[in-house]
Amino acid sequence: MAGHSKWANIQHRKGRQDAIRSKLFSKLAKEITVAAKMGDPDPEKNPRLRLAVKEAKSNSVPKDVIDRAIKKAIGGDAENYDEIRYEGYGPNGIALVVEAMTDNRNRTASNVRSYFTKSGGDLGQTGSVSFMFDRVGEIKYGPEAGDADTVMMAAIEAGADDVDSDDEGHWIYCADTALNEVSTALEGSLGESETAKLIWKPQAPTEVTDLETAQKLMRLIETLEDDDDVQNVTGNFDLSDEVAAQL
Repeated sequence: MAGHSKWANIQHRKGRQDAIRSKLFSKLAKEITVAAKMGDPDPEKNPRLRLAVKEAKSNSVPKDVIDRAIKKAIGGDAENYDEIRYEGYGPNGIALVVEAMTDNRNRTASNVRSYFTKSGGDLGQTGSVSFMFDRVGEIKYGPEAGDADTVMMAAIEAGADDVDSDDEGHWIYCADTALNEVSTALEGSLGESETAKLIWKPQAPTEVTDLETAQKLMRLIETLEDDDDVQNVTGNFDLSDEVAAQL
C-alpha cells in the first residue's frame, strides 16, 4: 500500500484556508526556532535547521517569518520547548502518533488525552503504538522530476531505501539518520525537492472502508492539529478509494 496516504492529499486539498495557514506558519516557525536554538543558526551547518527551513519554504512561509524565527533563537528570547511524543488509539483502533512541542507539559498532556477520550479513542503509554511505524526520512518530488525509473535510479544512487511513485509525484524514503545526506545528493541529480522531512511511516496501514469511521478519525486528527502545541499527527491507516471520494 502507498507509503503516503490519501488522507494527506485530501487534507491538502480541502485546506481550511487562512486559519490553517496561520497555524501552520506558526508551527513551522516554532520548529525553525527550536532547531536554531539547539545547533548552529546557519542552515548550511545545521541539518535539522536546513530541513526545517526547506519545509517552511515548501509551505510558502514568507522569508521574513523564517528570518525572525532564527533571530529569536539567536537573541536568546525564544521559549524553552520540550519535544514530546504521545501515542494512542483513535476510533476503530487506528493507531496514532502525535508529536508536540510545548512549554507546558501538563497542559498539552491534558488536552491530548481529552481529544482522544472525546473521540472514543484511548491515549496509551509511549511505545504503545510506535512499534507499528518506522521512523524514516521522506523526500517528495513532483511528477516533473522524471518517470518512476529515473527517480528510482537517482534514489538508489543517493542511498535511499525505497521509492513510491504515482501520478501525483514521487516519495523517496531513507534511514532517519541519512535524510540530510540523501536529500542533498538528490538535489544534484533531480533538483530541489518539494519537501524533505522525518516521518512515522506505517508498516501495515489499515484500510478504512467505513465512512463513519473515516469521519470520526478526521475529526480527531483535525482537533489534534488545531492544538498549538501539536506539530504532527500520523495514523496507520489509509482510506479506500470509495471513502476518499465521499470525503
